[in-house]
Amino acid sequence: MTFITKRTATKLAALAATALFLADTAAAQTTLKLSHYLPPVHGIHTDFIVPWTEQVSQCSGGAVKFEIFPGGTQLGNVAKQQEQVMAGVVDIAHGLHGIPRGRFPRTSLIELPFMTRDAGAASKTLWEMYPDYLAPEYRGLKVLALHAHNGGLIHTSNKKVETMEDLKGLRLRTPSPAVSEMLTALGATPQGLPPGEVYENIQKNVIDGTVFPWDPVKSFGLNEVLKHHLEAGTYTVPFFFVMNQRKYEALPEPVRICIDKASGDALVAKFGDWWDKWDEAGRTEAKQAGHTITELSEEERGRWREALQPVIGAYIQQTAKQVDNAQAIVDEMRKRLAEKQK
Repeated sequence: MTFITKRTATKLAALAATALFLADTAAAQTTLKLSHYLPPVHGIHTDFIVPWTEQVSQCSGGAVKFEIFPGGTQLGNVAKQQEQVMAGVVDIAHGLHGIPRGRFPRTSLIELPFMTRDAGAASKTLWEMYPDYLAPEYRGLKVLALHAHNGGLIHTSNKKVETMEDLKGLRLRTPSPAVSEMLTALGATPQGLPPGEVYENIQKNVIDGTVFPWDPVKSFGLNEVLKHHLEAGTYTVPFFFVMNQRKYEALPEPVRICIDKASGDALVAKFGDWWDKWDEAGRTEAKQAGHTITELSEEERGRWREALQPVIGAYIQQTAKQVDNAQAIVDEMRKRLAEKQK
């Protein structure tokens, strides 16, 4: 006859419970589809998206796993990120507010010239303002994070740009309507293109350059076709990280808790340091290639500010046709950005 001590019985019961839990977890495992438009070498993918999915999976005890579709895949089109997640084609998406244009008029006000050069301040400001000022644009979506990049530069292939006059006639890729208006006022000719098409169009002389922060210059291989970089820091562009609301609500509560824990304040706080890291890699590569890197002078910056005042006012008035408190949103953005940039 075999006797089992109380301690052994307790251990066996615990092992049985664990095995049952793991079996239930495996049986109930959910796979979520996540898409974004950037290449797998970009920091958005390597430092943000992949670690985020791993954190959620680990937190949930394996109850959820992810299938990621980056740029270049069937679900990686920059213009379709919002509509894919709204339709449930993917469950989660990271995308660019300005493409397609006009879908996020409130959030896109942060793109106005000279609002900020600081990704950390911009990201925190967007996230703080989301509940009271920006939420109507995200109906049907569970917003996991909003963020923005550091001040953008003007990159050109053949002509060095230092002044407003140097921009005259240059065909430059633009990411959004607000930046397009800025470039037009400064004398350039904006060209709307997805980021992944910039290389080929510069190479074929269809465009003369692009406006980007430093990081996509490296991740899209653009230092191969660019030679000159003007550190203007005149604009920023916002991004969304969102989930289909119905899908989120259908998940078990422990999984929703894990998603919330990995998102929101804790996630948004990381983007300032991340963008600094990503930008430095692009700048270093350009410097090593012997490119010309020029800082926009304070005198010239003043000229640009003066020239762009009518554009800023007109853009706010145009947005006010869609958003009744457009000026209030701009004022609040400026106030919060100033506080964070001190």
